[in-house]
Amino acid sequence: MITDTDVLFLRQAIKLAVEGVENGKGGPFGCVIVRDGVVVGRGCNGVTSTNDPTAHAEIVAIRDACRRLGDFQLTDCVVYTSCEPCPMCLGALYWARPKRVVYAATRHEAAAAGFDDAFIYEEIGLGDGERRIPFEHQPVAGAGELFGLWREKGNRRLY
Repeated sequence: MITDTDVLFLRQAIKLAVEGVENGKGGPFGCVIVRDGVVVGRGCNGVTSTNDPTAHAEIVAIRDACRRLGDFQLTDCVVYTSCEPCPMCLGALYWARPKRVVYAATRHEAAAAGFDDAFIYEEIGLGDGERRIPFEHQPVAGAGELFGLWREKGNRRLY
C-alpha cells in the first residue's frame, strides 16, 4: 500500500532526476534509498557524464547507501525510484535485498521516450547462440576450482 510518505520520497527521486538532466549528468532517472525514514542513499543517472553504462540512478544510489551503511545488503531499506527499474537495476536490487521498491513512471513510459529495455528482457531468456551479442563458453583450467576455493574459505560471507 502506497502512503503519503512514499509519495514524498518518490518526489525526491524525481527531483534528483530533474537535477541530473538539467546538469547534464545523464538520463531522466533518480533514486533515493530510505531506512527508518532517513535517506541513506541518493543517485541520479550518470551514464553519459561518466561514460559508465552501469551508472543508472538505482546503481548509484545502492552504492551510496551501502557505503554509508557499511553493508552490501539493504534489508531494512525502501528504494524509491523515478522509473520502473531496468533489467540491470532489477538484478542489483534483488542482490541488495531491500524490503520494498516503489517506482513512479513505468518502463513503458520510459520506452516511449527512447529508453526501451524490452529487448534485454527478451535476451535474458535466450541461449548463448541465440543472443544478439554472442556469448561463448570456453572452459579454462582453474576456473571451476575457484568455487572450491570459495567453499573452503573459513571466513566467507555469503551474499
